[in-house]
Amino acid sequence: MSELRAKPSPFLNVLDGFPQKTPPLWMMRQAGRYLPEYREVRAKAGDFLTLCYTPELAAEVTFQPIRRFGFDAAIIFSDILVVPHALGVDVRFEAGEGPRLAPVTDKAGLDNLRRLLDPARVQPVYEAITRVSSELPRETALIGFCGAPWTVATYMIAGQGTDDQAPARLMALRDPDFFQQLIDRLVDASIHHLRAQIEAGCDVVQIFDTWAGVLDPHSFERWCVRPLRRIVSAVKASHRNARIIAFPRGATLEGLEKIAALPLNGISVDWTIDREAAKARLGDKVAIQGNLDPLRLIAGGPQLDEEILSIRKDFDGIRHIFNLGHGIKPETPIAHVEKLVEKVRETL
Repeated sequence: MSELRAKPSPFLNVLDGFPQKTPPLWMMRQAGRYLPEYREVRAKAGDFLTLCYTPELAAEVTFQPIRRFGFDAAIIFSDILVVPHALGVDVRFEAGEGPRLAPVTDKAGLDNLRRLLDPARVQPVYEAITRVSSELPRETALIGFCGAPWTVATYMIAGQGTDDQAPARLMALRDPDFFQQLIDRLVDASIHHLRAQIEAGCDVVQIFDTWAGVLDPHSFERWCVRPLRRIVSAVKASHRNARIIAFPRGATLEGLEKIAALPLNGISVDWTIDREAAKARLGDKVAIQGNLDPLRLIAGGPQLDEEILSIRKDFDGIRHIFNLGHGIKPETPIAHVEKLVEKVRETL
């Protein structure tokens, strides 16, 4: 069992139970298309998956927002669809259209999946992590991640993203036994992938459940909470000091409370949540991460300054990590990100 590295990191301190006067800051999708240096490397790689699977390039784009903005954490450049790709699913990314997968919709498709992740597809991710981990400033934490089984399954069933992921919701209703088998395979794969990222050098892992908010309460319990419980328990069993953040995007406060009851270190919340209620109901259980609307960051101006101050005041007194309520958008002006960093780090 590998032990996590000790670092003088405000981000890790918050996850370890120690509130910080100034909240640590990073942004989901912080290494991405809003940065000209990223676009240059992306063009050099030729396609998205090549960028993910070329350790020196993935490491380079992971470093870019750290060099430019000095965030408190880096997140390894990869994608949640690495897992189905490593299970043998044909995955490609179409310019301007997002991911496209060969759908898995029956037992034959399930039987064709690999039992173990293909080392040729995941080992480059772990190599990139090791490269970044060895070169990051000591105070800067490194985050690994995976998609939650429900969210990954929605893409595997539909073969792409949809407005409300109805194909997966229908499959779960019509053939829950098949859908459970798919979820089980993804739980096992996610455990393996997170453990390997920790062993490669990640200080924290985050589990993205991007489509948690489209489920009714019963389905949320079955397809989001139970699989997450299995993943967290297994990772903590083999790596007892593992730090884990969950991001059930769109979950209700009741749903968030169920997630916060798991042995997690943090929970990320989107911009639609009531912050005072979240603080009251979650703040004594886990660190809360979030929750600036990415559109506010694009708009900029006085409203951005006011919202940053409001978020800081609303979450004052608890363990808080400043972040967006979802990933940064490609059209975000760099000057607005610079303003964000400045305002978050001002003394209240």
